[in-house]
Amino acid sequence: MKSQWECLLRNLGEWRGSFTRVSPSGELVGDTPTVVSLEGLNNNQTIRQKIRRFSPTGDVSEKVLEYSSLGRGVLFFENGAFSFGSIQIAPFSEFGAELGLIDEERERRLRLVQLFNKNSELEEITLIREILAGTQPQEIPDLTVEQLWGEWVGEAVTIYPDWRSPDTYPTRLKINCNQSGELVQQLNFANRTIESVARVEGSILYFEQGTQKVQVLLLPNGASATCPTKIKFGQSFFLEVGWLHSPNERQRLIRTYNEKGEWVSLTLVTETRSPTP
Repeated sequence: MKSQWECLLRNLGEWRGSFTRVSPSGELVGDTPTVVSLEGLNNNQTIRQKIRRFSPTGDVSEKVLEYSSLGRGVLFFENGAFSFGSIQIAPFSEFGAELGLIDEERERRLRLVQLFNKNSELEEITLIREILAGTQPQEIPDLTVEQLWGEWVGEAVTIYPDWRSPDTYPTRLKINCNQSGELVQQLNFANRTIESVARVEGSILYFEQGTQKVQVLLLPNGASATCPTKIKFGQSFFLEVGWLHSPNERQRLIRTYNEKGEWVSLTLVTETRSPTP
């Protein structure tokens, strides 16, 4: 099994893309071209990260970080997918996390940052789309509900911030539409079955059955952002990024918090749409 540092090294390279700001209602409110480079120093014992942002006026802002160890709020999977962010949510404090996915075959990354204000309300989302320098961008359409219809079969790997052994289990997700035009999904994993129904309004799905109401924003580049619109203390919740990076291949990354507001796990789901009989 690879160390966390070895998993981080899967992200080395120069990543060209943009940071797109998204409102809580899914409106695209700004886009900034970026180049993010991660370079290994001292035989990859140190990482130098350089972030360059290009303004419409031609100005360039640059931030350089160097680190040789990882903080408590970050975990990596063996393919380089990762998440870092708050390890504990507290009343009257800002809260947020980043979730990053990699399509190694096509040399692309997709990252999502979800930020909550001091009232625990979703304040802003940043969608980050990147390709490795020297590769050709491949257009992925904006995600629609219809692209998700069908049965998705895959595998989930869950890792933990307390370093216990990972859990791996098969998953099966069925998504369809009922007569009322609502999205209906049934998720089977780890001997559990969860059924849920979402109200569809344009590019937003509203799951309102539970006490912790959740919305899903359908975004450009086949991405989706899932989280509560307002976090309620004393109840568990999760943050998720999804990526339909090809018509029948999807990844999801889920950062889960318990009822005490503590970060407890990170799950990577890799799934493929089953052929229609």
